Amino acid sequence: MLDAPPLGHYFSSEHELFRAALRDFVTREITPHVNDWDEAGSFPRDLYRRAAELGLQGIGVPEAYGGTPGDIFFKIVIAEELARCGSGGLQASLGSHTIGLPPVVAAGTEALKERVVPAVVSGEAIIALAITEPGGGSDVASLKTTAARDGDHYIVNGEKTFITSGMRADFITTAVRTDPTNKGAGGVSMLLIDGDTPGLTRTELKKMGWWASDTAHLHFDNVRVPVGNLLGAEGKGFPIIMNNFNSERLFMSALACGFAEVCLTEALEWARQRKTFGAPLSERQVIRHKLVDMMARIDAARSLLYELAYRIEHRAADPAQLVARICMLKVVATQAMQYCADQAVQILGGMGFMRGTQSERIYREVKVMMIGGGAEEIMKDLAARQLGI
Repeated sequence: MLDAPPLGHYFSSEHELFRAALRDFVTREITPHVNDWDEAGSFPRDLYRRAAELGLQGIGVPEAYGGTPGDIFFKIVIAEELARCGSGGLQASLGSHTIGLPPVVAAGTEALKERVVPAVVSGEAIIALAITEPGGGSDVASLKTTAARDGDHYIVNGEKTFITSGMRADFITTAVRTDPTNKGAGGVSMLLIDGDTPGLTRTELKKMGWWASDTAHLHFDNVRVPVGNLLGAEGKGFPIIMNNFNSERLFMSALACGFAEVCLTEALEWARQRKTFGAPLSERQVIRHKLVDMMARIDAARSLLYELAYRIEHRAADPAQLVARICMLKVVATQAMQYCADQAVQILGGMGFMRGTQSERIYREVKVMMIGGGAEEIMKDLAARQLGI
């Protein structure tokens, strides 16, 4: 609906070639099936492998492990094109490697990376990220899952919840407390836990939205994890988590813009076709104003996204400023998604309340986008602190 920026400003010809291939893949392999997958509460595991053949799982991962070099705008292309299918659950589980794999690539031992990264990049293995606990979400520094050293293993005990791909993940990148005397960030470490490790049990969770994704509650009961699965140094997991959050929030913002545009497109098509009192809805001034307001919010959020991504890619801003603006971007983008979903359902009327429309699904999925990766209130507070407000 909204014109893309000029070729060569943010996106090169390579970006656009990749976009075209990915759009074709989404159109053929994903969009026709999302309603069925949503109702089934899952999608075929083979889709990971098919996506990997397109390079989807390996963008930005070093070639030595089977990945493909790619800047931040390739990742934005992935988010925008996956959003076109209108299923947040599909992208959440298919894209769980975007949050589960980077800590392994950045901080894993060479042996660990050789074992894990190629398997995930090829789509043969699924990786998840386990940070959130029943007693706390955004307050990562207070997590309670423990990992006590016992010779050449850690013994892990505790719980994680709301874990995307948690039911069928082969690897789980997990935040743990290795120093029980340090109740803050300094006691936090990161471990990679194999999904078939004895003592790990999983319970599937039912959700308002994202039905096509599997979401789990994980319980660790004396789970033995080799010391070689430690990511980075002991007690240094908190910075790894924070860096991961910044990337996740940027990706979620791109998705939010994409989902907002799906709502706009569906609403516009409906307004042009639906007649009331002898004229199309699109001829009613009040409807045209809604559509323009939707376009304006998408354009504003996306412009902020692209400019911020450019600054990150070119290291053109102070790190604290970037963190603050990533937080603000997530708020602006998810609020645009919320507004567009609400207005689209209103324009569709009764059809907007029916399962099977994209806007109905996205309307249910808005709240997880505003909460996941850092709740809106936390984002504003973090931005204020970074800006010295």
